[in-house]
Amino acid sequence: MRLFGKAGKKSGWLALVLTADGVQAVAIERRTDAPPRVQRAVTIAAQQGNPSATLFRAARELHAPNHCCTTLLGAGAYQLLLVEAPNVPAAELKAALGWRVKDMIDFPLEDATLDLALLPPPQNNSAHNQQAFAVVARNSLLAPHQQLFSENKIALDAIDIGEMAQRNISALLEPEGRGVALLSFDGDGGLLTVSFGGELYLARRMDINLNQLLDSDADRLQNLHDRITLELQRSLDHFERQFSFVTIAKLVVVPVANGALRDYLAANLYLPVEQLDLSALLDLSEVPELQDGAQQTSYLLAIGAALRGGEAA
Repeated sequence: MRLFGKAGKKSGWLALVLTADGVQAVAIERRTDAPPRVQRAVTIAAQQGNPSATLFRAARELHAPNHCCTTLLGAGAYQLLLVEAPNVPAAELKAALGWRVKDMIDFPLEDATLDLALLPPPQNNSAHNQQAFAVVARNSLLAPHQQLFSENKIALDAIDIGEMAQRNISALLEPEGRGVALLSFDGDGGLLTVSFGGELYLARRMDINLNQLLDSDADRLQNLHDRITLELQRSLDHFERQFSFVTIAKLVVVPVANGALRDYLAANLYLPVEQLDLSALLDLSEVPELQDGAQQTSYLLAIGAALRGGEAA
């Protein structure tokens, strides 16, 4: 089993993401002379007690055989670890990385699938050891996920994770030569990523979810905003010490509660803070409902998963 994969000869990626409400399906066409075009973004409502039937319907309605297909693992199905890359030949890298992370995970390595993403070595700094993200997924959770797609005759070209999906969006926001921090929230919690040169350099989860940020109680909301601000300050300070060669140009925040979170962070952080607007990055002409900020927040990771390029992750 492989976590990451490559695009085939089909046109564009289709992300089929299992959620509590059903299946989020997003199809995106990458173009060389224009922004990526979102062709479809729909949620197929769950059929009670039958996730397989829901997935089958999504694949049929979105014409899955005409696309390269991907899905996302849930945040609890894997661990993402930033480690020093072993100094071994490329063919031996994955095995060597396994030995490096086996004591960092809470289940036996032989019960896991491992994949990796190497970070580029910093320019003009040969003393800086190359880093790598290791993704370790439990086979007991990965195999049933794959089986669900297989029994519905959906050929998965890749299985991805939320951090890499968010990186795909962040990469479109980067000014030349500088990095971008992107902060999102959904029903599972918050996710902060930093990308630079199209690569993921930082991923941090927060135990504050989107529903909490929609609370109408001013005191509770103030407390949440304070916690998010403190976590951002700590994470970005640590990032600057670890990757001093990366300058973060700005923090971009998904639309939350009419921009209240963005306004609070802009007043309390040293970085410029902007609100994400996918219409400035993508062609949404075929999915006008995604002009709405709440819809952009809801579909963010599915859109990111469908923004895969043809390269290996």
